[in-house]
Amino acid sequence: MRFKPCFLALAWALAMPAFAQTTPPEPLDAADCKAQEAVLERDMALARSRGQMLRRRELGDELAALQTRCVALAPAQGRAARIEKLEQEIRTIRAELERAEEQLRSLKAESH
Repeated sequence: MRFKPCFLALAWALAMPAFAQTTPPEPLDAADCKAQEAVLERDMALARSRGQMLRRRELGDELAALQTRCVALAPAQGRAARIEKLEQEIRTIRAELERAEEQLRSLKAESH
């Protein structure tokens, strides 16, 4: 069975989108990183099950690059999260201090 060159070119053109490497969008936060990692890991497993080892290796490279970007993203988010946590602790401690000072004023007022 011989195929005409135009048929082969058409088949190749139709198959290329399936093999096209798509770059995932930049992760916005840790949840986005995890979601993108899960998608790449699923695609890697699918490629492995189909015997597409080159595609699996390409996806592995994409996953490694994504993990590098996510690690770089984490310190900035980690710092912001620590700042927010400390600010919340300060608000809580100030509220407790105000309650304690009010109780102290009440006790002093009762003794007079």
